[in-house]
Amino acid sequence: MPDNLTAKQRSYCMSRVRTKDTDLEVLVGSELRKRGLKFCKNVTSLPGKPDIVLTAAKVAVFIDGDFWHGYRFPSWKGNLTKFWREKIRKNRERDKRNFAGIRRMGWRVIRLWQHEIKDDLPSCVERIVVAELLRNKARR
Repeated sequence: MPDNLTAKQRSYCMSRVRTKDTDLEVLVGSELRKRGLKFCKNVTSLPGKPDIVLTAAKVAVFIDGDFWHGYRFPSWKGNLTKFWREKIRKNRERDKRNFAGIRRMGWRVIRLWQHEIKDDLPSCVERIVVAELLRNKARR
């Protein structure tokens, strides 16, 4: 997959990519609200600014795009230009660091992939609900 844009064009395109309140985040958030769960969004005090945070249960949820975060990256990285291989590799390294940092703080991390939400939203929401219930039950 060649990158046929100039640096200026690429910069403009990248600046248009949404980083919060994406369709998937809104969809998951809506389902959580229907189940009566309260949460915060994009909490800057946690590494990586999780998309959804259930503070009382200490559950951090990341909703990650398959391309940007490299779902099964080793199997398709050979199809990319050097720029994109490096970009996604760095994203994956940053994700690892952020997840480890949050876990060290005593939080549970849930990662939902784009394709998982599109294929089976109820199961994705259930993972969050179960994690929230388990954490709250353990604290009693």
